[in-house]
Amino acid sequence: MFSRSVLSASIASVVAISSPSLFAQSNEAAPVEDVLVTGIRASMMEGVDIKRNSFQIVDAIVSEDIGKFPDNNVVEALQRISGVQVTDRGSGETSKVAIRGLDDVTTTINGRTIFTAAARSVSLADIPASLLKQVDVYKTRSASNIESGIAGQLDIKTQRPFDFDDSRVVLAGRAIYQDSADKTDPNISALFTDRWQTGIGEFGALVNLSFAETNYRDQAVTAGAMLPFAAQPVGSYGYLERIFDTNIWQPGLELGLPSAAGSTLDFDGTPGEYLLARDAIFQHDVRGKRERSAANISLQFAPDESSEYLFEVFYNGFRNESSDSGLFGFVDAWHDLENKPAPILYPGTNIVKERIVGDTSLFSSANYADRKTDSWVYALGGKWELSEALTLRSELVYQHSKNDNVTNGLRADTRGDIWVDFKSDGGLPAWKVVEQAAGGDLNYGDVSYQHRDLSDSSRWTMGTFYDNRGKYEGDAFTWTADGHLNLEGNFFKNVEFGLRFDRRTADDSYKNQEAQCSINCSFSYYDGIEHINRKFFDGKSDVPTEWFVPGSHWIGANADILRANYANDNGPLVKPVVERFFSIEEDTYNAYLQTGFETELGGRVLDGQIGFRYSGSQTDMTFFDLAVEGHPRSVDDASTSKVLPSMMLRYHLTDDLVARFAYTETLRRPNFGSLNANTIYRKDTTNIGYGTASGGNPDLKPVESKNIDISLEWYFSPGSSLYGTFFTRDIEGFIVNSRRKTVYENYDYIIDQPGNASNGKLKGLELGLVYFPESLPGILDGFGLQFSYTALDSSQDIPETNSAGEITGVVTRDIFGISDSSYSAVLAYEKEKLGARLSYVWRDDFLNNYEAAMFANPLGIYRKAEKSLDLQISYDVTDNLSITLDGTNLTNEVYQSYYQYPATNNFGSSLYSRTYALGARYSF
Repeated sequence: MFSRSVLSASIASVVAISSPSLFAQSNEAAPVEDVLVTGIRASMMEGVDIKRNSFQIVDAIVSEDIGKFPDNNVVEALQRISGVQVTDRGSGETSKVAIRGLDDVTTTINGRTIFTAAARSVSLADIPASLLKQVDVYKTRSASNIESGIAGQLDIKTQRPFDFDDSRVVLAGRAIYQDSADKTDPNISALFTDRWQTGIGEFGALVNLSFAETNYRDQAVTAGAMLPFAAQPVGSYGYLERIFDTNIWQPGLELGLPSAAGSTLDFDGTPGEYLLARDAIFQHDVRGKRERSAANISLQFAPDESSEYLFEVFYNGFRNESSDSGLFGFVDAWHDLENKPAPILYPGTNIVKERIVGDTSLFSSANYADRKTDSWVYALGGKWELSEALTLRSELVYQHSKNDNVTNGLRADTRGDIWVDFKSDGGLPAWKVVEQAAGGDLNYGDVSYQHRDLSDSSRWTMGTFYDNRGKYEGDAFTWTADGHLNLEGNFFKNVEFGLRFDRRTADDSYKNQEAQCSINCSFSYYDGIEHINRKFFDGKSDVPTEWFVPGSHWIGANADILRANYANDNGPLVKPVVERFFSIEEDTYNAYLQTGFETELGGRVLDGQIGFRYSGSQTDMTFFDLAVEGHPRSVDDASTSKVLPSMMLRYHLTDDLVARFAYTETLRRPNFGSLNANTIYRKDTTNIGYGTASGGNPDLKPVESKNIDISLEWYFSPGSSLYGTFFTRDIEGFIVNSRRKTVYENYDYIIDQPGNASNGKLKGLELGLVYFPESLPGILDGFGLQFSYTALDSSQDIPETNSAGEITGVVTRDIFGISDSSYSAVLAYEKEKLGARLSYVWRDDFLNNYEAAMFANPLGIYRKAEKSLDLQISYDVTDNLSITLDGTNLTNEVYQSYYQYPATNNFGSSLYSRTYALGARYSF
């Protein structure tokens, strides 16, 4: 059993002070029964206390102990919070967070915005979990919070020296095994902190260091886009000839062309039947090594009881070296059909399930990528209690982030016959490169085929060389000043006010070039370039498991040798030097005023907060047209201004039952790259008949959202709660791309450009439970449950455009990234020295994105339901030493996607690593 103490009261006060609002709020909740616990239960209880003692609707994950965050990374930990979904698993981890289905999440560290290079946001997975004290997930925002992020805000809190009573050293290390990569990697961290009383005041210093290395392997096989083919000769089209006609993306066809047997299209003025088949089949085997290093330095100085000063430095470094061995087969060929059996269709449809394609083009591709990122955040601030009623704070923050990216790729070309079953067992595609042979291992129709050895380098020729380099850089200077005034009135309890100025710059530079071999065009000329990719996809489908491909690492190390033998229209290749693409400077101005109040209604406490935040911005943009000699520049500017109200009410129905209501407004500013006024043209490289182009829109406005949240929370025992929240989001000005046909230098292109052309609505229900039963008998004493469920209903109006780009109608679809339902179930156990947590998370299918302009039948790409089973176990060997055993993705899931109709229109299937980790943590 657990002993009683006064710990929870102190936790509640710390929570109030540490919210992203710079000062403690008035939180006059009913007293909470106090329990002194440690480890898993303590962290879950503190999360409950944070939720209870905030005016806002907020959930939190708290470190079980110093340097002991409960998962491999922050993203994996967040998926256990109600309303939070994670996606984009890959490279040995999950990397993307959505709150209530929306991925526009603002991430702050200790209340400060953070970004990577020229982007507006930071990859949360890049922040090591070992540096964290807690993560707060704000689903509503007060006026004192940063206004951006219509989904919500994640505030990451790091350790500070005044969090500790005296000196502390914590050393931790884990060995993490990735089964797909068959590698074991280190993850180490160290924390050193102390505080001293001196003649001029109290001083504290903390240094927290972290390093993690990850070797990973991701494998994916994909059936390409579904497009129409002539079912018989008609007009100028031959039998099974692919229809090169942009009418397949005309309005009304977002859900795809009709797939009933006998459906017809207009072939040059003549109606004719068509078949729907894929244009390609391809697979990727990505291997890489990622390194993340981080450091947090925090210095605190309190000369007296009424003032305190803080200096902090946060560094995050990212290194990623990866190689991608790809294999790509075109299956849209329509010639050489004399001896080829007819395609096999799904019964009652015109959709091709299985076929033989003769004498078609294939290529393998080797891509080497080297990415480096360094980000620094410096903060200097102070807090002054000018009187018993008035407290002021101010802070100066400077951050700088840069990213360098080098990518080299080389294709190897060949030709051959392909047998393909686009949707075989388990929804996975199956395919082989084959040759006709009596007694072969494949019989299709009346023809016998044998598997061709793709590892024979003599049957491959050197193809296109891709040589790309990018440099992206950003910095920001931020000044904030905040005040908190306690009032002695009977209704209004305090007034909070503040100013914020932020100047952000973003620069984007790159150079992309590609060329064909001009001399020495045989792989045998280059010693060490030949490579055989092996053991692909773990035998989960009948796909090529070995193939010849140029060596990715050889290409990265010998790019200069290849450049000397390749040339394009501009002559022999030289090492690319990056050129400025755009340069943006944006100033944002913020001011807020909010007040906390408290009264009685029906004999019970009603309290809350009302506020207003002004947000204005001025953006100056310079763009350079890299497609024109001399790179002429264009200049544009934009300004915005918005007042965002917020109101939060909290009614204490009983000592343990709390009801909340919140009305807030938030916004999302467009990404810097989306503002680019220039257009990039890409000629046809895959025989589709036209090129593609993309450009930005300097007139983009922020997306705005009006939000309502209503919750009921029952705190039925210490550290346990049951809650439900109903919410709505009314979103105006979603940025979506529209397409139109254009001609540039006598060549046809389909161009994508963004606009504030869509509105959306989101409503949902969250349910959550945290429960540690009291007085369970024997060994059962120590079990606890955490469960959350989210149901979402969304709609988005997407404009339909014709080939001229004119809006002709509107189609209503789900908002991208929204799963109708998701849940998380955690079984926790803590008994004496043993702690364990088994968690299972699941999310329903969701519309992920629209297909590129050249592929549009149908447009929407969906992700199938995703799930993960994870386990964490810890054992305290002594008071100072603990060991841990962890596992993620234990069921080794295959992640899949599909076009609109999963029964016939599968798309990609991906296999990612399971991880197993053994670790130790020592503190003194």
